[in-house]
Amino acid sequence: MMFVLRSEYGPAGDQQQAIDSLVEQIEGGQERCVLLGVTGSGKTFAMANIIEKLQMPTLILSHNKTLARQLWQEMSELFPENAVEYFVSYYDYYQPEAYIPGRDLYIDKELQMNERIEQERFSTVASLVSRPDVITIGTVSSIYGLNPPEVFEQNHLRLQVGQSIDPQDVVRELVGLQYKRTTGGMTRGDIRLRGEVLDIWMPSRDDPMRVRFGWRGIEKIQICEAISWEVLDDFEEAWIHPREFYMTSEESFNEALEDIEHELDGRIDWFQGKGMDIEAHRLEGRTRFDLEMLTEIGSCKGVENYSRHFDRRQQGERAYCLLDFFSTNAEKFHGGDDRYLVIMDESHVTLPQVGGMHGGDFSRKKNLIDHGFRLPSAYDNRPLRIDEFQSIVPQMVYVSATPGERELRHLAEVTNQEVPKGLLHVQGGGGVSTPELAKKVGSSTLEGTLSEIEGVVKMEIRPTGLLDPRIVVKGIEGQVQDLMSEINSRVERDERVLVTVMTIKFAEEVAGYLERNGIKAHYLHSEIDTLERTEIIKALRIGHIDVIVGINLLREGLDIPEVSLVAIFDADKQGFLRNERSLLQTIGRASRNENGIVILYADSISPSMEAAMKQTTARRSRQKKHNDEHGITPKTIQKPLPVMGQEVGDLLAGAAGKGSGGGRRLVAKAPGKKGLDGMAQKFALGAGMWNTSDSVLDNVSQPEWAEVPSGNSDIEEGGDLSRIVEKLEKEMRAAAARLDFERAASIRDRIIQLQSATN
Repeated sequence: MMFVLRSEYGPAGDQQQAIDSLVEQIEGGQERCVLLGVTGSGKTFAMANIIEKLQMPTLILSHNKTLARQLWQEMSELFPENAVEYFVSYYDYYQPEAYIPGRDLYIDKELQMNERIEQERFSTVASLVSRPDVITIGTVSSIYGLNPPEVFEQNHLRLQVGQSIDPQDVVRELVGLQYKRTTGGMTRGDIRLRGEVLDIWMPSRDDPMRVRFGWRGIEKIQICEAISWEVLDDFEEAWIHPREFYMTSEESFNEALEDIEHELDGRIDWFQGKGMDIEAHRLEGRTRFDLEMLTEIGSCKGVENYSRHFDRRQQGERAYCLLDFFSTNAEKFHGGDDRYLVIMDESHVTLPQVGGMHGGDFSRKKNLIDHGFRLPSAYDNRPLRIDEFQSIVPQMVYVSATPGERELRHLAEVTNQEVPKGLLHVQGGGGVSTPELAKKVGSSTLEGTLSEIEGVVKMEIRPTGLLDPRIVVKGIEGQVQDLMSEINSRVERDERVLVTVMTIKFAEEVAGYLERNGIKAHYLHSEIDTLERTEIIKALRIGHIDVIVGINLLREGLDIPEVSLVAIFDADKQGFLRNERSLLQTIGRASRNENGIVILYADSISPSMEAAMKQTTARRSRQKKHNDEHGITPKTIQKPLPVMGQEVGDLLAGAAGKGSGGGRRLVAKAPGKKGLDGMAQKFALGAGMWNTSDSVLDNVSQPEWAEVPSGNSDIEEGGDLSRIVEKLEKEMRAAAARLDFERAASIRDRIIQLQSATN
């Protein structure tokens, strides 16, 4: 088996029937499936079991990077021996290049942390072109912005011990792959030649490579620790990928430059013909600077805007994306270009995002192009249209606690069912085709719609036994004062509270009022930086704050078991923020705590409230019946507390997260020894690993600091305490040098523990 799920527990509740049903549907060739999994039912674990049973490379799409990171962490732990990758766009974190005509304001592309993002993107595509066992968790940004897979495969370098080659020849080939030569300190993407020693740091790696030459050519290929350059592993072969995504042959590169020149001349003439001399001058200056950079160093800032020319695509032709790499991987390793799976998590919001990305990108690009900041070819560095996306993906599972109308209609269509009347206003084909009706007919609820469609797989029983929260409706008058009383009772029990309101201004006002009255509160809304949002949620879990007041960000994907109270202001205001699905998702945030309760502040009961309360009550009854039949006592989910600043630190320091052993995972790491022995040779693997004459699986690059002993086993087995302490002290200093002070402190405490144990 290529994909091996490692877990101490198996499917429980109704997980097994859901897994079996979905596997049967997918193996039967069903193009689109729907999994309705209530909050806390174990959707991620079910996904993992489906991957293991199908043995296919899988892309899991999420609507935001925070949830994607959470999913990546969970999948990394469930599949420790496989390539579990994380793929996001720069724009998931940073403001993209933009121009606001009304204010004559140009916003440059943010480059602060792009190196880390680039590293993980490189790791993903490198694994996909060289390994069969790839699971990628990404945001909807995966639907654009890459080179063709074949270009990436063709442009690489293989080095072997014993190979007769001159160091200067290797350097020339690496420069051709866009690597930057340096004589001093190194960063990712650099090479350094000192006598007979060549150092190479691939963009996808946390650890650099050292190649030693002798009279007969290459004598050693070693992986070194980034700070001290201490040798970690020796390898027989190295697979080196390009430094840049946008690679092409010298001939095609020169043709691309000529095409850009030609397009520039035509656009300048067009601007001048319209009397837009300022725009013409601006475009000429910016583009000629880019051309000069491309000529001299092979790249430039915003090179992706010229991708159509480098890819040799026609005007209007779609850009290449991660799905093309999955198709290539499936054809290379799994017997057909359609032998991969896409899982769309929280599909009711993710699918509309996929559909909306093209329009949003076009609008932003139009301002840049119309005002001389970019050439018109920048339009073709674009996300997929929804019709392109749906036509490319061979099989997809829509996953949500509240499946949207688009995916429910899509399921009906692919299974040849009659589309319910309540869905005739919805775009068919998963958002592709024009609906039959302009407006919805009737007032069918989600539950009613589900009853009219066969084939929806449901997971409504939580293995933990936790019940859906109790719901209380209270009047709007005096709601803030009532809320304060409810909050204080939760604070006394060391529990947390989420509050949702309708506007940014009101969120800030409520949070400020609570603060002035001695309650540790903070607001959360879209105007807060994305990294700061993550830290606010962490602060809530840890107890630095007790209450978060938000708007639309306190819905899907938030896994906060400490929250026992969710308060919804203006619950009866029928609309997007208070429709049935929004209410159900928000209510679900209190379903991970045994004391969960939801307060709906409203002066009337809207149809959405009625439907949401009815479904919640029904699910609560079904769960209670299951608990009684199986003797299950509901208990709050115990989840390790997060570390403040860890995500920011990981992005800055180049750490991808926690591996199964508790240490930082190496980007593009090789699979472990269990279950996959010999697979590397069978498939000629290479990305992120270096093949040996025996087994690549025995030579995984792993820093020593990832293997700090957790108990006293070394002492019990007669280990040399002084040697162990010396090793730990060395690792502690290395961690401090990396500015990983949390790790350094952990090792320090371990040293003290070991020394105390022998006194």
